[in-house]
Amino acid sequence: MHAPLLGIFPVPEAEAADRLLDQVLLAERLGLDLVGIQDHPYQRRFLDAWTLLSFLAGRTERIRLFPDVANLPLRPPALLAKAAASLDRLSGGRVELGLGAGAFWEGIGAWNGPVRAPGPSVDALEEAIAIIRRVWAGERGIRFDGEHYRLAGAHGGPPPAHDIGIWLGAYGPRMMRVVGRLADGWIPSLPRLPLDEVPRRTALLEEAAERAGRDPARIVRIANVNGAIVDGPVTEWLHGPVEHWVEELTRLVRDLRFDGVVLWCDHDDVLGQTERFAREVAPKVRAAFGGAPAA
Repeated sequence: MHAPLLGIFPVPEAEAADRLLDQVLLAERLGLDLVGIQDHPYQRRFLDAWTLLSFLAGRTERIRLFPDVANLPLRPPALLAKAAASLDRLSGGRVELGLGAGAFWEGIGAWNGPVRAPGPSVDALEEAIAIIRRVWAGERGIRFDGEHYRLAGAHGGPPPAHDIGIWLGAYGPRMMRVVGRLADGWIPSLPRLPLDEVPRRTALLEEAAERAGRDPARIVRIANVNGAIVDGPVTEWLHGPVEHWVEELTRLVRDLRFDGVVLWCDHDDVLGQTERFAREVAPKVRAAFGGAPAA
């Protein structure tokens, strides 16, 4: 078992853009692995996720970047594939693609996006994954006649610099099976998904992967978590001292088999929390699994 990937999930508030950049630069300087950016175009306080990811890619050298997760109903999959591949090439292969079927449908509808029921939203996601992979493969004359998406002779490319992973934000049984059959990763938010539900979701993922002839162990599992590193007693999950964090994150990796954790700081001192996470928590969690994470 490799040491987990560890990273941050900064809030993309336009009025706090300088602090966000400082947080990302701090995370890179202190050796964290990932930056996830949420994608809510209808949120008036937020910067556009892809513009922000591109900006951050230009200001960093090592840390990996991904939308957590891209808002598929407002981002046509062929263009999303082109954007991800372009940024991956420009950043030296440091981009992954977090993808979701959609949420906050009222906001999506207000921005003239399709408002889909749960079943059709998953159907659209499956179509989108097929299109994205064909664009990344650089196919010429792509034709796709789906219920939700169509291409009429589109030319794919350029291919990304590395094999970009499609990581799905998934919770329901059908979505978990889609992860197992079609995706490269799973990125749930905890404890939105209660910890005691994780084994059942993992079983669905692994069963679907095996039926599709895929190795479940190759599907990356990254947990979005929110909390605060505070000295003193534990007040709730991931609201307590360093020892509590190390114990709980180690349990996520060892017992619930996550490959990484991305932190949304639930504290006003975002920079201080990021530094404590990187300097005090991360080394101890990594040490429990042999040191540096796998490439």
